[in-house]
Amino acid sequence: MEGTKSKDSKDKLDSVIYSYATDVNAVEEENRLLRETIDSLKQEINKFRRTPLMVSEVMELLEDQAIIKIPNGNSFMVDISNDCGKLVSGDQVLVEQKNLTIIKKINKTKKFSVEKFVIIEKPNVPWKLVGGLHQQIEDIKEVIELPLIKPELFKKIGIDPPKGILLYGEPGTGKTLLAKAVATATKSTFIEVVGSELVQKFIGEGAKLVKEIFELAREKAPTIIFIDEIDALAATRIEIGTSGEREVQRTFMQLLAEIDGFKRLDNVKIIGCTNRRDILDPAIIRPGRLDRLIKVGLPDKVGRKEIFKIHSMRMTLDPKINIDTLVEKMEEFSGAMIHAVCTEAGYYAIRSNRTKIIFSDFLNAIKRVKEEEELEGEDFMHMFG
Repeated sequence: MEGTKSKDSKDKLDSVIYSYATDVNAVEEENRLLRETIDSLKQEINKFRRTPLMVSEVMELLEDQAIIKIPNGNSFMVDISNDCGKLVSGDQVLVEQKNLTIIKKINKTKKFSVEKFVIIEKPNVPWKLVGGLHQQIEDIKEVIELPLIKPELFKKIGIDPPKGILLYGEPGTGKTLLAKAVATATKSTFIEVVGSELVQKFIGEGAKLVKEIFELAREKAPTIIFIDEIDALAATRIEIGTSGEREVQRTFMQLLAEIDGFKRLDNVKIIGCTNRRDILDPAIIRPGRLDRLIKVGLPDKVGRKEIFKIHSMRMTLDPKINIDTLVEKMEEFSGAMIHAVCTEAGYYAIRSNRTKIIFSDFLNAIKRVKEEEELEGEDFMHMFG
């Protein structure tokens, strides 16, 4: 009996000790989690209290100081922290906002504005989808496609092909389509940028954008740089005292310098596009730059028929449609207008709840496109009283 009692007492004592130890471990674990939570919250609060640093660019280095340019365009001479490390001109750094002391160097980003202002793609536009521009296609093949595909041929002959070309002509005649088609044929990266987007607000930003576009083109070579509406940037330079005009000229001079800076047989080609060749500065179209000028005019009757067949190849047409008659009625139509006619004819069929497009649908579509064109012309003239 006594042995049994002593055993029961021992079991109870062990149970109490184990329970106490378990409770102590749970409390300690809970305290540890609470301490970690408090430390994390303190760090988060310190982030809100911390003074933000400003991103700037090093312009010039002196003995123990540097000249930096802050985002608003102003330049200052500032001190350099001992922990900053070695700097060179052009580095991006973080500076303290009050005295602009350089705190640390950061990696220079290449996404300054390039990703925002350009369209980078691999086009899929074969030559067979370009109609009515046989002579222009041959010229582009000789100037752009052949040097990219067979550069050794030019080295053997001993001639240098043009660095770029200028496509000019009325709107909607297929200039962009030609550029994408040659990029497809050469399996090149197609970088498209609008001339007006190269002009930036602050001094030097536009020139920097142009420089980075050409750097990006070299990285992704073979590349075709397509500058649409190039007249917005490369118009004839005139003496105007406004800061905006001076910034346009700085950006334009940077473009000329970049064109001069690579070899003719490099894997980078430039295609400029404009509707106003008459206002272009002679510097951009002189030999050695965009020295091959290709006019892309309105298609003739054969060209209009080819373009019509391209745009209507997937349409369900009535076999009785006389294509020659439609082509004659679309005289002085551009390729974009012919495309609009096909689209409008499809809408007329949809409104009549038909799945097949008939001859009258195209006649109504031609009439409507003509009326819209005439109305736009009248609105343009009304702008001048």
